[in-house]
Amino acid sequence: MSQFDEDDAFEAAAVPLSQRAMGARPAPYLDDLNPAQREAVETLDGPVLMLAGAGTGKTKALTARIAHLMLQGRARPNEILAVTFTNKAAREMKDRVGRSMGHAIEGMPWLGTFHAICVKLLRRHAELVGLKSNFTILDTDDQLRLLKQLIAAENIDEKRWPARQLSGLIDHWKNRAWTPEKVPASEASAFNNRGTELYDYYQRRLIELNAVDFGDLLLHMLTIFQTHDDVLAQYQRWFRYILVDEYQDTNVAQYLWLRLLAQGHRNICCVGDDDQSIYGWRGAEVGNILRFEKDFPGAKVVRLEQNYRSTPHILAAASGVIDANEGRLGKTLWTAETEGEKVRLIGHWDGEEEARWIGEEIEAAMRGTRGMRPIALNEMAILVRASHQMRAFEDRFLTIGLPYRVIGGPRFYERLEIRDAMAYFRLAVSPDDDLAFERIVNTPKRGLGDKAQQRIQTTARAHGASLLDGARILLSEGGPGGKGGAELRRLVDGLDRWHDAVRDPETGHVELAERILDESGYTAMWQNDKTPEAPGRLENLKELVKALENFENLQGFLEHVALIMDNEKDRGEDRVSVMTLHAAKGLEFAAVFLPGWEDGLFPSQRSMDESGLKGLEEERRLAYVGLTRAEEVATVSFAANRRVYGQWQSALPSRFIDELPADHVEVLTPPGLYGGGFGAAGMAASASPQIMTGQASDLHDKASRADVYNSPGWRRLQARAQSRPMSQPRETREMVIDAQAVSAFSEGDRVFHTKFGYGTVEGIEGDKLGIAFDKAGTKKVVGRYVVPADAADDVPF
Repeated sequence: MSQFDEDDAFEAAAVPLSQRAMGARPAPYLDDLNPAQREAVETLDGPVLMLAGAGTGKTKALTARIAHLMLQGRARPNEILAVTFTNKAAREMKDRVGRSMGHAIEGMPWLGTFHAICVKLLRRHAELVGLKSNFTILDTDDQLRLLKQLIAAENIDEKRWPARQLSGLIDHWKNRAWTPEKVPASEASAFNNRGTELYDYYQRRLIELNAVDFGDLLLHMLTIFQTHDDVLAQYQRWFRYILVDEYQDTNVAQYLWLRLLAQGHRNICCVGDDDQSIYGWRGAEVGNILRFEKDFPGAKVVRLEQNYRSTPHILAAASGVIDANEGRLGKTLWTAETEGEKVRLIGHWDGEEEARWIGEEIEAAMRGTRGMRPIALNEMAILVRASHQMRAFEDRFLTIGLPYRVIGGPRFYERLEIRDAMAYFRLAVSPDDDLAFERIVNTPKRGLGDKAQQRIQTTARAHGASLLDGARILLSEGGPGGKGGAELRRLVDGLDRWHDAVRDPETGHVELAERILDESGYTAMWQNDKTPEAPGRLENLKELVKALENFENLQGFLEHVALIMDNEKDRGEDRVSVMTLHAAKGLEFAAVFLPGWEDGLFPSQRSMDESGLKGLEEERRLAYVGLTRAEEVATVSFAANRRVYGQWQSALPSRFIDELPADHVEVLTPPGLYGGGFGAAGMAASASPQIMTGQASDLHDKASRADVYNSPGWRRLQARAQSRPMSQPRETREMVIDAQAVSAFSEGDRVFHTKFGYGTVEGIEGDKLGIAFDKAGTKKVVGRYVVPADAADDVPF
């Protein structure tokens, strides 16, 4: 729509309703709504909160409400502001509105994402914030390039204070609606006490360039609304009705923008689910939806609780977990369905066994040999808490030829950090690999710019040599000089040393891989990176090194990965989906596998350490989201042991498992498998009167029957359990006896922690240690994260 067309549309909006041709029409689309949905659709005046649980048809109700507003003559298409979080959701909403009205919708210029709508508004009023209407929107790369220029101009060491860290900080401040002068004193020390100063320089530079970043789109419009009452009043009058999807995912800036627009007529309808607020790490504030009634006194709250997706057992299990959260509005999901499988719970010896078992279950589900209908691969998904968990599943599925897809991100071996590491490994095995050399010659940064790399290329071609030999020749001829030359010599020497180690039968390939990543500076690069993605990249690198344990040498591993990548060509066939829990929101599958439910992994230790109770509650909401993705079958699993830094460590089942209501869970793990009372067996004992009275043979018998759970994985599990009790693995530093963690440390022991350093154990409480660290003070730490002080030299940094 052109500027002229928009102005005409807004003028039309000023015509009184009584003079409009549009009148009330029949509404057959209302007949398909349940009573709660219909109440939410027909309550048109004043603030409405549509509290919509998972699978309750909130999109159907929201689009019906938009159609109802137009068909009843309450608003024209251009008078409705409907905000979504994705372009896909906006397109789907527009299509659904058209189907509800019986014809395609023309117009509706204000149905879209926050960013899309604010771009339109800002182009109309750019001069009010010092911009021209033809301003440029910077992408992430442009933004980083500009920040690097500012950091360099201020003589700040970018290695210690990287541009990515500053970018994340500025994005955080913009999400909080803080312009440079409004950043609170509590945040002023950020980025070596220069954060707010650089933020101010950055904003000034953007104005000079007639440019904005994505955060500015909303921030500038918020500033305009707060400082120009006439502009705000104009849009309050033009936008007669406001509708917001996924309100629980709004950040502070979005919340303030919406509240300003709605404070006049108060005709705002927000749709969301506080129990599915899982994006706090990117600025979402669950408090926005929790205080809706306080922000809009007299608001109508309509709870959509009838679920059309999942079985009664799945809903009850999800409700049992989320009920443990204190900060929630509260609702109870129910379904008209009466049949369905209980949520299945199983424990495994380790993560590799977990992946094998899930692979076997997927194949069995495809054949319909578990007493259920055959389920296609496209109807199944594996939802993990952390991306590094995917590696075991990808390797397993490729081994057995099971097609899969990774949703929401690249496959494990396609990730940036994995490709970089593999390039180093390839060069160690084959120094003539020019493609690998090109990839890592300046990664991490070695001061070798385009000109230096071009000289290496030219030298190599002139001598008919590989790039590595070209670099060696160039160095012998005295170039390049300075830091770049010194770093290039260090790299060449390292590659020679690693290649010699590859050929030395006495050198272990796993240890060599760790050495390559450490000596090259690649691990340190990510350790010093302050972006939110860096910890995940480090975890992926550890998972990559762990994968090497299954191969005899580096070359065998490289061949394996090459075959993986070759086999990954899409042939248009059905595939099981593998994704993180965050990526799964909004999706649904007939069968869902939820692996890795162990404390420290899920809930994430880092999330709890950084955010305390708030972090734990968001992790619990993530568990709720995971369970409610399942339509027919949900399987929760955990492993008793995980390899961490190359050492076995016992893992406690997630606290969320304890919150699953026993009446809605089928425990697949035979009692006694974990040395008596461990994890799932302990839960089975507490949940089953038969087991409490010692009559546990029924579950043992069921597990041993060939038509139920008698896979090779089960047999291996049982054999291992008999020879080596699960509660006492040889390499672990903790033992689990009758579901109680017993620390391997005693008061007075000297210990070492990779983050806090050396310390002395002062108190023991279950699996937690009170440690007086020499430099970090007294802290409580889970025992599995420390080692005896005399073993500290074996811990990689």
